[in-house]
Amino acid sequence: MKLVIIPTYNERANIKKLLSAIYQAVPDIHILIVDDNSPDGTGELVDNLAVFQYTNQLFVIHRERKLGLGTAYIAGFKWALCRNYRYIMEMDADLSHNPDYLAHFFKTSQTFDLVIGSRYVPGGGIRNWGWTRKFLSKGGSLYSRLLLGLPINDLTGGYKCFRREVLEALDLDSIRSVGYSFQIEMTYRTFLHGFTIQEIPIIFDDRAGGKSKMSGGIFREALFMIPRLRLAKQQILRQESAQKTAARIRECLLTSERRS
Repeated sequence: MKLVIIPTYNERANIKKLLSAIYQAVPDIHILIVDDNSPDGTGELVDNLAVFQYTNQLFVIHRERKLGLGTAYIAGFKWALCRNYRYIMEMDADLSHNPDYLAHFFKTSQTFDLVIGSRYVPGGGIRNWGWTRKFLSKGGSLYSRLLLGLPINDLTGGYKCFRREVLEALDLDSIRSVGYSFQIEMTYRTFLHGFTIQEIPIIFDDRAGGKSKMSGGIFREALFMIPRLRLAKQQILRQESAQKTAARIRECLLTSERRS
């Protein structure tokens, strides 16, 4: 089973169009919206769509306030792991991630543990961004790549697909990042754990409606989180080794229950 997790905060202007495009691209997909109590009524709109239009394929987690991108994805990952999903995607709600790439993500995920939609490999790119945003994005990826020793070109993008085994092995409760550095931290932890990673080219479009969530605080978090992750390498490995062992024990118990 395939799941796309989409965090939302004031995305009412985009969400209906996005959902329609996703279901056109992959009709059997399930979608989980994690809404941070959007004042514009995004959560309520998705509730109605889940009941009257996308029954049994669209689900919503309502959170009490704006808690950040990272915690939204962690909530979504835990929800997915409690269910029988094999491939679990991250995707933005602002129409910057084209749903036409979804089939390619899922096909590539049959071979690789983490598939990243990359703007910075041949065939990838960005439309409708000024030079400042391009510089910050590409510079952030280069900075993270050099400090963390990661052979990945696009570390700041949020269009990616995890196989279930990756999320089961990572210690999700120890994830430190809240903002966009969350994407870097997840990829770093996946790499440290020895999982296979593949980048596929995507064209990234600037948001079609609504307001960007980027802020100075999010940028500063990313700037200082990277050296902290490097210093915490051994601690991360210890935590996730224990997490992987626990996941194997849970799987053995589930297998035994099915056989009995």
